[in-house]
Order: sequence, then C-alpha cells, then structure tokens
Amino acid sequence: MEGEHCILLDASVDAADKKQKGSSSKLAAALLAFTLCLAAAAAVLLVFNNHTKGPEPDQDSFELHHTLRHISNVRAAIHLEGEYSSSVKTSVEWKTQVDQSFNQGDLRFNNNEIVISRTGLYFVYSQASFRVSCSSSDEDDDDTSKVHLSHTVQRWSPSFGDEDTKRSYQTIMHSVRTACQRTASTDTDEDGSWFSAVYMGAVFNLRTGDRLRTVMEEKMLKMLEDGPGKTFFGVFAL
Repeated sequence: MEGEHCILLDASVDAADKKQKGSSSKLAAALLAFTLCLAAAAAVLLVFNNHTKGPEPDQDSFELHHTLRHISNVRAAIHLEGEYSSSVKTSVEWKTQVDQSFNQGDLRFNNNEIVISRTGLYFVYSQASFRVSCSSSDEDDDDTSKVHLSHTVQRWSPSFGDEDTKRSYQTIMHSVRTACQRTASTDTDEDGSWFSAVYMGAVFNLRTGDRLRTVMEEKMLKMLEDGPGKTFFGVFAL
C-alpha cells in the first residue's frame, strides 16, 4: 500500500509540473508574439516617417532655396535723380545710375516713366527744387505777381474705363508753392535768388502695366536745381 501511495503521489506531482510547464510555454509564446508585433509596428512607422520626410536635402538644394527666398523678399523700389534737359519740354529728365539713384525688384524705367509690373500698394514720391529770381530788370515789365512753383505726377493705366480715358493720363498728385513776390528792379542781384522745393508723396493702389510720369511747366524747367538730392522721383512697394 505504501508503494502504491508513492506512485500516486509521483503521478500527481508530474501532472502538476506538466500543467505548470504548459502554462509557462503559453505565456512565453504570447510574450514572443507581442514582441514581434511591436517590432513590426516600429518598422512600419520608421518606413512611413522616412517616406514622408523624403531624402535629406543636399547643400546645393539648400543654397538654392535660400537664394530664392532672398529674391522673393526683395522689395521693389526705384529712385531717380532729375536734371533739366532742353530736349524734354514738359518734364524733368530722370536719370538712373547717378548719385543715389537705384532700381531693384520688378519696377521698370522706360521713356522717362516708371512702369509698374505687379498690382499692389505703392508709395509714390517726388521733389523738384528751384532757384528763382524774384526781380525783373525790365522797367516796362509790370508783372509784379507772385511767383508760383508747381509739380505734378500723372498716371496712365490700362484699367481706366472708357477709350478716351485709356488714352489719357490722370493727375494723382499736384502741389503748388508760392516762392516770392516779383519786383521790378534795375539791379537783378538786388534781391538775390530764392530757393524753394516742392515735395509730395502718397500711397496708391497701382496695377500691372500702369505708367507714372512727372509734368512741369516749360518756363519753370530752366529754374530747376539739379544738384545731388535736390530733385528726385521714386516708387517703392509696400
């Protein structure tokens, strides 16, 4: 009987051990499967990120991108210096590449006019400086009126309505300044010369193809001061 009990006990222990080993095997298999799933998910995520980001840009691509961004940030601007010319009857003759004049961006200078290449808001400005004699040496000259100086900026645009308007320029800025009272004198140097400047500037919504020009009375052009920084015309994009 004692031997029989030992056999039964050994059988019970062996069954329990097998059951425990079976449970451990199932747990190990479950852990292995879970680990494999995590690894697969990580691999898929890595491939997706690499596909989304694309290849790393090389140095040439970076420099090209930087250059294009710099060009796109350049603000269109033009600044012209003016002088008197007998060949131009109704305006100052505007010059580029002299003194402080410059041109950058997509604004153009053509036929003594500034041409707008892109629709947008622009600040337009101009100044004309004069040297005026307010005395007359002609005793028979009864012109003792005030001497007025004026300066005008005009715009031509393909966006103007009717055909007649499309063929004409419209004034967008006009300024008048009284320089002095003219007096009759036998000595032209008695009162000396008067110096005066007419400046104007404003913001306008301009369109592609618009042209801007200045207009001045011909008799005033000979009094024009064309030293550096005295007479100028310019536009810059906002």
